[in-house]
Amino acid sequence: MPRRVMEGRVVSDKTHKTVTVLVERRIMDPLYKKFIRRSKKYAAHDEANAFRTGDFVAIEECPPISKSKRWKVVSSAPTAVRDDKPVVKALAIRAETQLNKPETKKSIKAKAAAVKPAVEKPSGAKPQKTNESAETSKAGEAPKKAKAAPKKKDS
Repeated sequence: MPRRVMEGRVVSDKTHKTVTVLVERRIMDPLYKKFIRRSKKYAAHDEANAFRTGDFVAIEECPPISKSKRWKVVSSAPTAVRDDKPVVKALAIRAETQLNKPETKKSIKAKAAAVKPAVEKPSGAKPQKTNESAETSKAGEAPKKAKAAPKKKDS
């Protein structure tokens, strides 16, 4: 039976002769048909301690080396994996489709509103109310005073 080979990114190289590799895979949701990223960490044997955090590596299945190590680092992954960033590709495709899309009514109205000059208020506009004028309920009536606290009786 052939041994499985996976590619991933080294996320930890703190242990001696061991690296932790994060392998991401994309699966389609059976109900919503949307692609979801699933990731799993594998402890892989690195005999020479050659790989550091952030390196892209290929790991291969092997007989158990320790309690958690069942993988060994085969080599550095090809550069094609490093440049394959689905998010960047999706943004580029989205930007390209935005350029080719005809303008909608909302976008035309928004552009027209931005072009219109700001209308100045006339100098005879009413001033805004202040807190003092808000306290008076009727014109000419004095504001209500707060009630005094009840006095304690001396016994």
